[in-house]
Amino acid sequence: MTQARPKRGTVPAEFTDAARGIRLQKVLAEAGVASRRDCESLITAGRVTVNGKPVTALPAWVAPEHDRVEVDGQPLPRPSRKRTATKKTYLLLHKPRRVLCTNRDPQGRRTVIDLVASTEGGPAIAKRLFPVGRLDADSTGLILLTNDGQLANRLTHPRYEVAKQYRASVRGKLTEGDVQRLQRGLYLAHQASADAKPVRVKRAAMASVKLLGHTRDRARGDRTSLLITLREGQNREIRRMLARLGHKVRRLQRIAIGPLKLKGLAVGEWRCLTASEVKRLYKAAGLEPHV
Repeated sequence: MTQARPKRGTVPAEFTDAARGIRLQKVLAEAGVASRRDCESLITAGRVTVNGKPVTALPAWVAPEHDRVEVDGQPLPRPSRKRTATKKTYLLLHKPRRVLCTNRDPQGRRTVIDLVASTEGGPAIAKRLFPVGRLDADSTGLILLTNDGQLANRLTHPRYEVAKQYRASVRGKLTEGDVQRLQRGLYLAHQASADAKPVRVKRAAMASVKLLGHTRDRARGDRTSLLITLREGQNREIRRMLARLGHKVRRLQRIAIGPLKLKGLAVGEWRCLTASEVKRLYKAAGLEPHV
């Protein structure tokens, strides 16, 4: 028998009282499911239940010591009564193509967490980490993995405008006029969920675009290399904006997040950040360093 899909936008009455405990997305993030923003998306997508009841809207509050919280049918571990400070971990990973930026995939596809866990010493380190921001499956480059929810929120939230830099190879020949349009901004349609019609149109703009060069050959035709900086990213923003101008992105690699650069790592490799790198990330995010 097929289970009915949960109704969108519902919060059972017992979880609407703030006196119950902690916001549901915070509980998920602290359990290492994903960043807080991604946890909000999991909730509104209908993938979270509390005591067997779907919670598909926010705000919602739970008591993690007593309530049974599940994501995709998998229960979160209940915290011990005596709370201890969790050691913060920060990893830089060079993401390959066809690897997903998520903690788990219902279809069993490989994730960035799997890459860390498959290496020597990785299983213990990968536990409860989540990726900061996203790269689509076909994109490569820098991904930060951490269990520091506060820093993750600052690095990904558009309000804080932390720069992300990308190298792109694009089909066709872009002009200076195209560059100016990308920097002025284009309007992109957004969907509330996979089964909904577009509900709004939002402006997207690149903070800077630099033409690195053009190439041409008989087999591939024209190619343009770009250096792109974003300060508030939308879903697949670079690919969608360039598609609006009639140019398909052939290769896309993220090379920097704030002061953090992708250097010295082969594709698929990872390393721990130094204390100095963490301090510089905190400064870029407008936070007081704690290391």
